[in-house]
Amino acid sequence: MAPISQFSASNRFLCPQSAKDLLESVDVFLFDCDGVIWKGDKLIEGVPDALQSLRSWRKKLAFVTNNCLKSRKQYVKKFQELGLQVGEDEIFCSSFAAAMFLKMNDFPRDKKVYVVGEDGMLEEMALAGYECLGGTQDGFKQVDFKSNTKFEHDENVGAVVVGLDTYINYYKMQYATLCIRENRGCLFIATNRDSVGNLTDLQEWPVTGAMVGAICGATQKEPIVVGKPSTFLMDFMRDRFKVPTSRMCMVGDRLDSDILFGLNAGCKTLLVLSVDGARQSTPPNTSLESLVSSSMTPSARIPHDQHANA
Repeated sequence: MAPISQFSASNRFLCPQSAKDLLESVDVFLFDCDGVIWKGDKLIEGVPDALQSLRSWRKKLAFVTNNCLKSRKQYVKKFQELGLQVGEDEIFCSSFAAAMFLKMNDFPRDKKVYVVGEDGMLEEMALAGYECLGGTQDGFKQVDFKSNTKFEHDENVGAVVVGLDTYINYYKMQYATLCIRENRGCLFIATNRDSVGNLTDLQEWPVTGAMVGAICGATQKEPIVVGKPSTFLMDFMRDRFKVPTSRMCMVGDRLDSDILFGLNAGCKTLLVLSVDGARQSTPPNTSLESLVSSSMTPSARIPHDQHANA
């Protein structure tokens, strides 16, 4: 990590004055979830108080996650289980992004979607009106390598959507590969390309980037990415909040997805240095100071009395 002395004037750690300035300049705070709100099923210390304070100051909140294991409705339940009250319309997950991308681009209703992913993706696709194949059920299927045996796939699949899939197997990889290579005009969509994520509280795990990489290698094609750092979801947030992106702040722990998403969209950005993601996710030839506009140490707090003078 770059020493503090190498930060430009606009890249600074939060102090009481800069926190006050940030609050005055932002109407909507956009939060990543894994590594920022929670790690696995464990809530990160201080999060409930921080969110409650922002709501009491009439700041709008949104939760923008690349984790597609759950649908928006399933995320509402997870927030509730952790003691947080969050509305479905405040959640923008990459499973929702994938379904909305197809809908916004008039994907034919008579075409099917093959999902390398789990129930969250299937639920969002169903809500958008699409028939899906794959998902969790294909995670238990095996391939047959016997002579004179051909692996069959549905030629009516018009899109393959690849997300985080803890049931990933050779059957799914072959099915997705055949659809992309052999079905005329078949779309290849990735929810994101994150390499690792906080699926549990003690360590990081391979996530969507590992699944996407396998399909890229087999097809020699690059996907359309709909999650962070792509700004596709920002259109929905602008419509939801009616606020310009210059009055939004993206809070995340990864430079290559969260912070880059904020910068691409014209938002202010806040890098949380409570995990190793900031150090591990720096893209090649990209310096820390070129991505970070503000940084918060794990112990940093926005004092309640700062708002009184805002």
